[in-house]
Amino acid sequence: MPSVLFVFTSADKTLTGSQTGWYLPEAAHPYYKISPVANVDFASPKGSNPPIDEGSVKAFSKDEESVNFLNDQTVTAKFANAKKLADVDFKDYDAIFYVGGHGPVIDLPTDPVNARLISQFWAAGKIVSAVCHGPAALTGAVDASGKSIFAGRTATGFSNDEETQVGKVKDVPFLLEDKIIQLGGKYVKAEKAWESKVVVDGKLITGQNPASAAGVGEAIVQALKL
Repeated sequence: MPSVLFVFTSADKTLTGSQTGWYLPEAAHPYYKISPVANVDFASPKGSNPPIDEGSVKAFSKDEESVNFLNDQTVTAKFANAKKLADVDFKDYDAIFYVGGHGPVIDLPTDPVNARLISQFWAAGKIVSAVCHGPAALTGAVDASGKSIFAGRTATGFSNDEETQVGKVKDVPFLLEDKIIQLGGKYVKAEKAWESKVVVDGKLITGQNPASAAGVGEAIVQALKL
């Protein structure tokens, strides 16, 4: 059975001091797509019990999979035993997946351990994936030639329009749509904000927003079968 590493942020505050963390459905929806067909481990920069975005718990309090995720004893144990990124060996996994939330834009883009880990996954031809703000974690990663893994590739992530609509432009160090373009990527998005958009470009799998999370999970499952 293949193995997938879910990576969560350890940041619990945005640049303005607002509470943040990882975004509930962006972990729950992919988890329940992937966990039946792959072993799943959790990790974060600081290890166990990474902070959840409290707003996402309220917003998805009626979402069955999100509620199940919070009450799932297996999931709770995975969080308690989440590895520190520094202790992860890329050879143990077939894919890496970054859960979104505003937190990943705060701590993961500038984390040298994280950048090295993604670069190792990429160089080994393994699946590198993320949803919503999760692709921000990939912005420090490079290929064998030293170029961004976004360079010359099509990808998506939380759009400028969506960031403006949630009023969080000042909470993050950069806008993800702009950053992907700056790194040489071809940024694409759904026709309307908040609609699902999943992009698969070789081993790079990205999703735009919370609505895209299940689709990213499905794309990872399909990629693992190749």
